[in-house]
Amino acid sequence: MEQGRVRGAAAPRPYASSYGPEAEARIPEQVARAVEPARGEHTHSEPPAPPAPAAPAPRTAVQRHSVRGQILQALRTALVSGELRPGEVYSAPVLGERFGVSATPVREAMQQLALEGAVEVVPNRGFRVVERCARELAELAEVRALIEVPVMLRLARSVPAARWSELRPLADATAAAAATGDRARYAESDRAFHRAVLSLAGNEQLVAVADDLHRRAQWPLTSAPALRRADLVADAAEHSALLEALVAQDLPVVQALVREHFTGADR
Repeated sequence: MEQGRVRGAAAPRPYASSYGPEAEARIPEQVARAVEPARGEHTHSEPPAPPAPAAPAPRTAVQRHSVRGQILQALRTALVSGELRPGEVYSAPVLGERFGVSATPVREAMQQLALEGAVEVVPNRGFRVVERCARELAELAEVRALIEVPVMLRLARSVPAARWSELRPLADATAAAAATGDRARYAESDRAFHRAVLSLAGNEQLVAVADDLHRRAQWPLTSAPALRRADLVADAAEHSALLEALVAQDLPVVQALVREHFTGADR
């Protein structure tokens, strides 16, 4: 498809809150089916907030929030897997048809992705997937190193070996995801491992900033070759090696592994 071209021109469907109760019940199932082909990535619905005793929240508002969260996760998966290609413009109504929902939750999810820098708004047309270059990835790797290397070196000196052993299942999960060759599934497990490591520092703001940078580093380049399964497997092996170095308090190895990891399969 030619870059910058809108895919399709379907009219927006009525929003979910205007449907009857039976239609509301079908929407999560439709979204789940739409997301399922996206290379095995799991979606997570945002749990509805409990109603306040004095003024319960309308059910339709909770339903819309849940659908938007599932669509956002599905679009993130499509970005990482390359289904949404850099430079191309996608309209909310057409994507809504794909997921079996109205254009509204798709548009809201795309606006969130615009805030994250993954897409940009094209007035009266839709959203263009941002074209990224190798220099941008190098800059992200540099910033991640400035944040994560000092933190991991400090943790290596202070965290007992038993705590590091508790993270081994997460490292094993990245290896299992890599073995499937599923880039989107691996991306999620990779971020989960890094979040768990950094969370030991006890700084929630640090974890949030590092996770955002990590997610941005996982979006593919404009003209990138297909990622091989061997690349993912090699990248996943670095997680186990990092845990071993942390247990041994081998600071030079910890520093080298973290820096090298940023230039591996995240690209």
